[in-house]
Amino acid sequence: MTGQRRVLVVEDDITIAESVAVRLRAEGFVVSVAHDGPSGVAQAASFLPDLVVLDVMLPGFDGLEVCRRIQASRSVPVLMLTARGDETDLLVGLAVGADDYLTKPFSMRELAARVHVLLRRVSRASSSHSLELGDLQIDLAARRVSRSGVEAHLTPTEYDLLVFLAERPSAVQARERLLAEACGWHDGASSRTVDSHVKALRRKLGADLIRTVHGVGYALEVPR
Repeated sequence: MTGQRRVLVVEDDITIAESVAVRLRAEGFVVSVAHDGPSGVAQAASFLPDLVVLDVMLPGFDGLEVCRRIQASRSVPVLMLTARGDETDLLVGLAVGADDYLTKPFSMRELAARVHVLLRRVSRASSSHSLELGDLQIDLAARRVSRSGVEAHLTPTEYDLLVFLAERPSAVQARERLLAEACGWHDGASSRTVDSHVKALRRKLGADLIRTVHGVGYALEVPR
């Protein structure tokens, strides 16, 4: 139930952090707040959140490093907050394990909606069987992925994107469809975010796994 879900907010602006915490508590979440990078990593390890709302600019070390450290020990959805307008910075955040982002200023209503969407994706019911495509194995019940017996540590968005492609092997999927149906983003997201997640999947599972169809999108090639 939503009331059992735990959200960690890592934001150095106390006013913003408290506003986010108040809104999420009103939505039924248990919320913990940290105001710098080291505290965010420490609380992620002790609080064990179901989702992290993470500012990019933090004292101690930045949100990108916080995201790297959190995802290295435990896969958890991350919603990044940034005041920057440079898309490159946003893509770097996605590359280190963030699942979605909001650019400041944002409405608390939109933030709450994004949190609910991310958590629904992670908890979405999956069948108990596995997908096996050549040397690629996907355990849908456990949300685990391995290739040639070596497990890959994927973020929730990377996993959802891979499953969407794997359920349609060799079929070309447009970036816009991947954004909407695999990632759950319908508005305001650039197709380059898909490119960033595909790049991460190739790095973790092999460059030969996903084929680029220029001007259209991507297709999963059945690995040998």
